[in-house]
Amino acid sequence: MALWGNNDNVGSAGTVALNYGTGAVTGTGTSFGIAGGCSEGDVIRFGIRGLGGIYMGDAVIVSIANSESLTIGSTMGLSGVSIAGTNFSVSQLPKSSVLDSKYSESAFYGTNDSLVYGVNGASGVVAEYQVTHEGWVGVTTYVDTHGTLRVKKETLVAMSGITTAPSDFSYPTAE
Repeated sequence: MALWGNNDNVGSAGTVALNYGTGAVTGTGTSFGIAGGCSEGDVIRFGIRGLGGIYMGDAVIVSIANSESLTIGSTMGLSGVSIAGTNFSVSQLPKSSVLDSKYSESAFYGTNDSLVYGVNGASGVVAEYQVTHEGWVGVTTYVDTHGTLRVKKETLVAMSGITTAPSDFSYPTAE
């Protein structure tokens, strides 16, 4: 289990439900495990981000029982909202970001928004969202007291070769 990989959105077919008490995730129409592209140590992202979707946060997968059942290590990075019949994606983003209060959905407030993205290039990205490195990038957006959008970017892991796929977490989020 590496601290991070080079694939963003490695699996996302079907929907999931979470038992907050046990950390058990039950899938419907899912294919967890090697067949679905995800494995222990990957990060599961609950919900849809952008375009009016609801995003509940991230958690690290600690075990996969079968194609429709897995367990997460902690619910601390989640918003606490009920997760049932929910879209998801699986990423190999840095595991440290899941419990980092800056990027945790449980710490979301007001108009501030922070998320870690796998960025494999900046072509076609609006200037204010340009990043200095490809890799795993933490992005925080907020509106200042003058009503101006501000974008802060922090390169967590500078690397080339990140593979991204069309997902609900493409950079920048369309919201």
